[in-house]
Amino acid sequence: MGVVVVNSGCANLASVVFALQRLGAAVSVSDDVEVIGAADRVILPGVGSAGFAMNELARRGLVDTLKGLKQPTMGICLGMQLLFDSSDEGDVPLLGIIGGSARKFDEDRGLIVPHMGWNDIRHEKDDPLLSGGEDGACFYFVHSYFLPVSDYTLASCEHGARFSAIVRRDNFWGCQFHPERSADAGARILKNFMELT
Repeated sequence: MGVVVVNSGCANLASVVFALQRLGAAVSVSDDVEVIGAADRVILPGVGSAGFAMNELARRGLVDTLKGLKQPTMGICLGMQLLFDSSDEGDVPLLGIIGGSARKFDEDRGLIVPHMGWNDIRHEKDDPLLSGGEDGACFYFVHSYFLPVSDYTLASCEHGARFSAIVRRDNFWGCQFHPERSADAGARILKNFMELT
């Protein structure tokens, strides 16, 4: 099965591509709407700010394409946050595929921001993306904004309060952590994604 990694203009694409190639996936990187629309799987990575990322997606004509995808699609880190309605990070609408708004971690409560490093996640719901994964496994996070736990949450993590580590709505999944940087546990997530039907 092939996977297209969306060239959003603001992401560290190489580590995602290499992680998928290690699993034997046929990977391409593209911002072509036809290539993305025809892909078996789509991954939307993201590093940076929500406003810049949305402006880049709009400039490349990708917003409607991403919102209309029917194949398994995964957002990673900022890419997960872009799936939601809005963010405290800038006054810009996001893709609006999943209901909710990203909030900033509260530094006034003594939290280290960004939340960076290894942290464990807790499974909240059964899902094929979590198949074979260990409840309590550790993943690598780097983020200053988070999505509260909601009906879309498959797994949660804690940094001051519990937040969504993995979400799903229909054919859209999101990982707040970086599976491509999360050793065997992350590889399991990516492998499961590649096997989704």
